[in-house]
Amino acid sequence: MNIHAWHTTTTGPAAAPRPGCESARSPRRRRVAYSAASAAMLALVAAGCTGGGGAGSSGYGAAAPSSTSAHSTAGASSAATVGVSATGLGSVLVDGHGRTLYLFEADTSSHSSCDGGCAGAWPPYLSPAAPTAGPGVNRDLLGTSARAEGDAQVTYRGHPLYYFSGDRSPGDTTGQGQDSFGAAWYVLGPDGLKIDRD
Repeated sequence: MNIHAWHTTTTGPAAAPRPGCESARSPRRRRVAYSAASAAMLALVAAGCTGGGGAGSSGYGAAAPSSTSAHSTAGASSAATVGVSATGLGSVLVDGHGRTLYLFEADTSSHSSCDGGCAGAWPPYLSPAAPTAGPGVNRDLLGTSARAEGDAQVTYRGHPLYYFSGDRSPGDTTGQGQDSFGAAWYVLGPDGLKIDRD
């Protein structure tokens, strides 16, 4: 008996597919496998696009619907930092990422008078703990004040501090001198006084 004949005799012919079942190489099974692989790939791409969030994930300068916007607060557990950065207006106060901070001339005390739509355009700089002073900042001038909703807003020399939603990158000062929501907005120097070049 030759080997081929013995193999056919001992193992028998290849089993025919059961009725209603298709072979592993059928077009339907290939389509199902491709669909599953495509769905997995899409899930990975979506995860990559939305991952890595945290404070600032909404992008600096995006309008904040309320004082709890991601970029208006220092982070879930870290204290806000106030620093100094050189700009075309001189040395100005910035947050820990170099984003410009402003005062609102309508604020006549350390308590903010900017809420609602105002806080959407000018998000308050919030801190869950006592703010820290970066190089060039007088820590004795740093403080916080309670906002109406209970958040702690960073103050400097008694001025509540804000971002401007029109600033897109660290170092931008496009809010300087704007008159909106009833008063003007200015950057501050390390002495805590407004910088007014007009």
